[in-house]
Amino acid sequence: LRQIFSIPGAKSLITAFFCYMALETTASLWASSYLTFEKGIPSASAASYAGLFFIGITLGRAISGFLTMKLSDTSMIRLGGGIIGLGLISLLLPLGEASSLLGLSLLGLGCAPIYPCIIHSTPVYFGAERSQAVIGVQMASAYVGSCLMPPLFGVLGNHLGFFLYPPVLLIFLALMMLMHEKLVKIKP
Repeated sequence: LRQIFSIPGAKSLITAFFCYMALETTASLWASSYLTFEKGIPSASAASYAGLFFIGITLGRAISGFLTMKLSDTSMIRLGGGIIGLGLISLLLPLGEASSLLGLSLLGLGCAPIYPCIIHSTPVYFGAERSQAVIGVQMASAYVGSCLMPPLFGVLGNHLGFFLYPPVLLIFLALMMLMHEKLVKIKP
């Protein structure tokens, strides 16, 4: 593990992947609670509306497959981050239910290219000989992010309020994008 972390850029990539998985799983698992407690949408409807995130990610993955023929992994990750940002803005706007539903859809759409593009770009940054080991650590960080952060957000939401949903997701997004851009700067 120490060898992996000593490789230039590995910490940035692993942190970015942790943040991505924390964002994706927190967004998906707490969407209906946010809609119910902060937007006043009845719980049965909110549970159904939370599925818009998954529709967005599914459609986004299909579209991303075609876009990757024209755009690089770096461009796809930046595009995904921008779309997530638009989704978060849409969630924060006081424009009613439609704005929140659009926000969830955009969150899913923006998440779509990030996971596959991070994995696909790993050999470019670390070489074929190191990529298998780096991907193994990436996956471990992804699992930690997806297992640890949603429950921690649940504690925050229950104690402080689910209004924290967009700001917490924004923190994950900002850190993910910052770490990705730091990685891009070391590209050979």
